[in-house]
Order: sequence, then C-alpha cells, then structure tokens
Amino acid sequence: MLVLAIDTSTPAVTAGLVRFSAGSAPADAVDTLAVRVTVNPRAHAEVLTPHILECITESGHGPADLDAIVVGAGPGPFTGLRVGMATAAAFGDALGIPVYGVCSLDAIAAQVRGDRNLLVVTDARRREVYWARYSAGRRVEGPGVIKPRELEPMPSEVVAGSPSHVDFFDLPVEPVETPSPAGLVEVAASMLVGGQAPEPLVPLYLRRPDAVELADRPK
Repeated sequence: MLVLAIDTSTPAVTAGLVRFSAGSAPADAVDTLAVRVTVNPRAHAEVLTPHILECITESGHGPADLDAIVVGAGPGPFTGLRVGMATAAAFGDALGIPVYGVCSLDAIAAQVRGDRNLLVVTDARRREVYWARYSAGRRVEGPGVIKPRELEPMPSEVVAGSPSHVDFFDLPVEPVETPSPAGLVEVAASMLVGGQAPEPLVPLYLRRPDAVELADRPK
C-alpha cells in the first residue's frame, strides 16, 4: 500500500511517501520511499504541495498510484495546521482515496522506541506547549496546551519534541523533534489495515485562533 503522509503541526513542513505492509511488525511495516522537510513556520502554504509532488516523482510513482493519505491533525497553530489538512483533503478528493487524520504528538511518540514513560511537547506559541503523555507506547494523558512551568514532568522518564521546549523539563531527551512520515503512517496502521472509512478530519486546535472575526472583537 502506497501512502502519502503530511504534517504541518510544527514549524516543519513535512511530506513523505511511505510503503505500508499490512501484517508486519510496526517497526517493519513502514518503508519511507521519499521525504521532504522544510523548517519554516511561514512556509507551509508555499512548499507543501511542491514537497508532495517531489516525493511522488522521486519514488518513481504517479499520483494515481497512491492508496491513502495520512495527515497530522495537530495539535498545532491554526494557520499551519489548516494548510496541511486542507491540502490532504484536496488530494484525497481529487484522487478518490481515503484521508486519515492522526494526532501529531502520537506520531512523534511512535518514533521513540521502548516502553519508557514518555512526555511529548511541541511549540504552542504564547509561551505554552502542546503536550501528551505516553506509557508503553500508548497515550495516557492529553493532548493539551499549558505553560511549561505548569506541566509536571513525572511520571515521565524521557521527553521528546520541540528542541526549544524539551529543556524546560528535567528529563533525558529523545532526539525526535517533529512527526515523520513513517511515524504518521504507523499511528494510522490499524485504520489502514482495516480499510475502514475515515472519520471526518477534525483539527486539534485546542484553543481559539489568534485571528478574530471583526464581529467577535471586543467593543
């Protein structure tokens, strides 16, 4: 199964083409054929579609060869997240293939091997972090948004995510900063194996966007 994976929940604009093999162990089920990453929080709209097309071309396939799309649904800032999810939906509609949304923090956690209790944090701006906690690879708390000083590190044993924020926590750091195409597809594995109809794409903003409609602004 050929899967396009997209994430724009962090400053990294990520696209990749992944071959997914049902029935294999999670670590062996995904084979990344091509990947493009640009770290620029202002470039999501400009580079995402070129990244996608470059990955498809590099892999030696065409758009019609895609079987499914997996997109990070956040949590993430409003503008960047909207670009990724709208692009995934547009490709899925044009190609007539399912689009699965997954928690972007789960995709980071999927790349950290082992059964240690894990804390994942990414930049939520406003001096806050998006966070989730994992035990034996399963999310047990979150996702949420909070100021770093208000987030208790324990009982987590390691932390992964935004390099500008992991140092707020007195924990060993795993060098996984953003969702990878392989991590995104691994999180969606059960949905891909079952061939189930995808749920509607719902972005995890966790709070209102910075931009406010004129009618909603305080008088």
